[in-house]
Amino acid sequence: MRPKVDPSLRALLEKYPAERSNLIPLLQVVQDQHGWLTEDSMAAIAEYLHVPSSIVYGVATFYAQFYMTPQGKHRVKVCQGTACHVRGSQAIMDQLSSKLGIPPGGTTSDLLFSLERVACFGSCALAPVMVLDGKVHGRVTIKKAEKIVEGVK
Repeated sequence: MRPKVDPSLRALLEKYPAERSNLIPLLQVVQDQHGWLTEDSMAAIAEYLHVPSSIVYGVATFYAQFYMTPQGKHRVKVCQGTACHVRGSQAIMDQLSSKLGIPPGGTTSDLLFSLERVACFGSCALAPVMVLDGKVHGRVTIKKAEKIVEGVK
């Protein structure tokens, strides 16, 4: 069954040549536009590129940058790498999880926040590291993390 493709999604897809090499860029641009990848959007990409849906789904689920569920307006990411871990990143994650009322990997019901664990940001000298909406915050404490999150509410 062919997916019903929203005209705005079709226009977005048609900005790229219908070549398999554009699979990741198309996933990125669709997610940027809609916040996450729906089954319908992935099916539309598959149809546009003339590849099986399983290929699109396989790539989308392989890379951690793609989301299959709605994400919060604000994305909070806490590093769990060795340097951050030994400097208390787990306690920061636990406190943010409690404060936001969601587990790591979850999104608040109002779609305001998503909370993610990240293996390493590569900013070990700033450990522990937290990223909010792409902005890196270093030497984060529990209180500093709470203040950062409160600042966007």
